[in-house]
Amino acid sequence: MSNYTDIQFEIDDPVALIRLNRPDKLNAFTYHTLGEIRSAIDTAAADARVVGIVITGNGRGFSAGLDSQVLADVTSRDAPPEDSAPDSDELPGIFSYLLEVPKPVIAAVNGVAAGGGLILALMSDLRIASSAASFTTVFLKRGLISEHGSSWLLPRLVGVSRALDLLWMSDRIDAEAALTMGLVDRVVAPDELLETARAYIQRLADTSPPAAIAETKRLVYRHLGTGYEQALREAEVSQNRFVTAPDAAEGARALMEKRLPHFARLGEKPGANG
Repeated sequence: MSNYTDIQFEIDDPVALIRLNRPDKLNAFTYHTLGEIRSAIDTAAADARVVGIVITGNGRGFSAGLDSQVLADVTSRDAPPEDSAPDSDELPGIFSYLLEVPKPVIAAVNGVAAGGGLILALMSDLRIASSAASFTTVFLKRGLISEHGSSWLLPRLVGVSRALDLLWMSDRIDAEAALTMGLVDRVVAPDELLETARAYIQRLADTSPPAAIAETKRLVYRHLGTGYEQALREAEVSQNRFVTAPDAAEGARALMEKRLPHFARLGEKPGANG
């Protein structure tokens, strides 16, 4: 964990905390930064101690997006990059892999989230913002389009017309405006930001089985683009599988015994925590 240079990464059961750590650059992303974030996410996803992941930034910014030199290099190419290999299962776009991480990912947005930094927040499952945070899409001001899945995500969070306004104008909005339109889930004082995000993960760890958290996340994202008939049939299959699993039996016992349940962590065998 100490080998990272652009981020800080720590695990304090049940939370994995990733701090973007280029504060002098407003935590702008280089390719190296993106690689370190992916490595930390993969490590957290595989660690049974981790119930959820919190991502935040050091300094004044959450992330200003791609580093200016990286952006200049990308936009100076004579031809667009080749498409991903046809047989690749990897979703295109930075941070799209967060949608498939089987653990909750919370963006604790401490400052400006712009461009790719906004994408990182959008691809997280929940967004908790400091009252000092601000948000801007910025893509069109750089001659670009709504990149990296923002054309799919933003309308689902804030509605079509607001999404188009945010993308076309690239205006910066503050945390309260983001809360009003549904871009973030809650706004807290700056000194309460990380504790609020940690407390959310801790509450999940105390009350909800990680396997069911993961399956619920999978179904919710999958069913955003699925008709109701297919969605209900798929949910029924999962429901029937989970109702006879050890976590359900433990949940019933905990209810009858009036105590908190002891659910297995992902990667553990049922009963390992209790």
